[in-house]
Amino acid sequence: MIKVLADSTCDLSPELVEKYNIGIIPLYVRLGDVEYKDGINITPSELYAWSDKHGETPKTAAPSVEDIEKFLDKDSTDEYIIFTISSSMSASFNNARLAAEDLGIENRVHVIDSANLSTGIGLQVLYAAELAASDMNADDIVKELDDIRDKVRASFVIDTLVYLHRGGRCSGLAALVGGALKLHPRIAVSEGAMHPEKKYRGKDIRYVMDYVKDMESDLLSANKKRVFITHSGCDRDIVESVRDYLTSLNHFDEILETNAGAVVSSHCGPGTLGVLFIAE
Repeated sequence: MIKVLADSTCDLSPELVEKYNIGIIPLYVRLGDVEYKDGINITPSELYAWSDKHGETPKTAAPSVEDIEKFLDKDSTDEYIIFTISSSMSASFNNARLAAEDLGIENRVHVIDSANLSTGIGLQVLYAAELAASDMNADDIVKELDDIRDKVRASFVIDTLVYLHRGGRCSGLAALVGGALKLHPRIAVSEGAMHPEKKYRGKDIRYVMDYVKDMESDLLSANKKRVFITHSGCDRDIVESVRDYLTSLNHFDEILETNAGAVVSSHCGPGTLGVLFIAE
């Protein structure tokens, strides 16, 4: 049997995790001296309250080698495909490889550096889960994943630069900071890292819809299977406007909505929304 695992930064909903039988390995979030597990005992709203009170970005940490080993059975014949957040952003990828080596089952464990984050990972996870359900063998699934990794289009527009600036995770962001905190940058993931692409002005729904409509030609030429709307607590009317627009394109078989987990939210902040898909 092939078991598909992913670290918690994939931001898949509990419903999708259950439907596709995916094992989720939580990362850690540290608020001061207190440590929590992403998706287990900390919510983004609690994280924002702490961050705003202390003027700090919470610290995040990869699951330990020992944490990951708990998801692997060295005495079985199962094969595992494990997805992690981009290796340039976390030690999650390296720790997963070490866990397989420590148990002596690296021949049965395929660790995938997603080179992405959030549902940019989730798109790859669902793709692998569907291939596994079709009885494709693990080596062939990994080859298929190699073919689509660079086709994943992950971007998001943020409401406030404060969290990204505090966390220092976005290269090139310094050029936007200073007197420009009212700007709403579009951040895209490429080559495993986050980069600012474009700046929007305006409030709420206006700049979010500008961001989405800028992608129309890419959306219309995307893989039809699914598109994600992933956000960190946006107003319902904004999310529904994005959904209505994507529906109006008459292109995607599935329009899925997920909420960003605590790790991703800790760097992007509240009001962040992304539309993520796979290019053809």
